[in-house]
Amino acid sequence: MSALKVVVADDDVLLREGLASLLERSGFDVVGQAGDGEKLLELVRTRQPALVLTDIRMPPTHTSEGLDAAKIIRQESPEVGIVVLSAHVDVDHAMELLAGGHAIGYLLKTRVTDVADFVDTLQRIANGASVVDPALVAELVSARKRDDPLAALSAREHEVLTLMAEGLSNGGIGRRLWVTEGTVEKHVRSILTKLNLPETGDDHRRVRAVIMYLETR
Repeated sequence: MSALKVVVADDDVLLREGLASLLERSGFDVVGQAGDGEKLLELVRTRQPALVLTDIRMPPTHTSEGLDAAKIIRQESPEVGIVVLSAHVDVDHAMELLAGGHAIGYLLKTRVTDVADFVDTLQRIANGASVVDPALVAELVSARKRDDPLAALSAREHEVLTLMAEGLSNGGIGRRLWVTEGTVEKHVRSILTKLNLPETGDDHRRVRAVIMYLETR
């Protein structure tokens, strides 16, 4: 199997080079590096990577250049997985990013401490998963509750949905909760039914359930 093609974007040269080196050692094919959003878009258009890792804040304004580039990439190349790395929890930016659907990740730089786990997360995002940093989940859970469409869920279903929001697969949720994958699948089906998310023929309603969870915390 050929190595996964990746483009890395961050204006911090040492961080960018270090991340690129880590990815190369982990079996990825880093086909380009960028220090700003314009260069990132150019590389994605010419190198056609399977995955993009980008900081949210880059030159010239250091506000949301990475996120803005990610939106354009999603419009132009919806098959490309996108991982946004942030120095801190930014709820508004994260929710805007996650609305993009499949193959999306929002991770805090400070929490990337386990290389094997990080590499596994990137692989899952490239394969279509959406992964939310647990710190963002915690931030939203601690906020004041508004009208809660999740009130119909059981305590166990809340646990399952929380782990879904952290990006775990059904197998991963089962291992965390010490139940079978089949049991998790039943909980997931019940959650989607209670949240009035009908069958769509793809996995997007699972992402919609996670977004609904995050928006109500």
